[in-house]
Amino acid sequence: MPDKIFGLKMKPNLVHQVLTAQLANSRQVIAHTKGRGEVRGGGRKPWRQKGTGRARHASIRSPIWKGGGVTFGPTKERNFKKKINKKMRRQALFMSLSSKIWDKEFLALDDLKLSAVKTKEALKILTTLAGKLDGYRLGKSDRDSILIITPGQDRNIQRAVRNLPFAGVTSAQNLNPKDILDKKYLILLKDAVPVIEKLRPLK
Repeated sequence: MPDKIFGLKMKPNLVHQVLTAQLANSRQVIAHTKGRGEVRGGGRKPWRQKGTGRARHASIRSPIWKGGGVTFGPTKERNFKKKINKKMRRQALFMSLSSKIWDKEFLALDDLKLSAVKTKEALKILTTLAGKLDGYRLGKSDRDSILIITPGQDRNIQRAVRNLPFAGVTSAQNLNPKDILDKKYLILLKDAVPVIEKLRPLK
């Protein structure tokens, strides 16, 4: 395993900064309130400006009216994106991988072949590998989750593992710090290492 990827010391502040930026960049803005210009109705002045003895109003959709627009409410125009330079993203990814080795939560395999594309077969293989991972109890709790990293998109492994709630599969091309740190243990296929070396981390 290359030391430049799997031999780095963890810098929690850097990884936290990159992870926070990744979560912010993937955030979807859903909450949206309508201002006075978006609320339906209120096209005409409710009463004349002078002579009625009442306060002057231009529209019944003013924010001070019931059914009117909302003042300073959340809108879809909000931007939560944060910019992180490429070297920081790349370094955080490699540090996340290195941390799994330091914590003895990492297993490298030459290959992973399934005799049948079935969940039962994937469970059988993971049961065998559980003895190789320090403290792994095959999904007995949320902390015993596992991530399998493949060189490319492997539909057979994905289909076999997708019904196991404690396991996940990702390709080396799509690898990012969040996926690594979300799972307790990593299983890396050997052919994925060259892909990770050339990787340009996701924004």
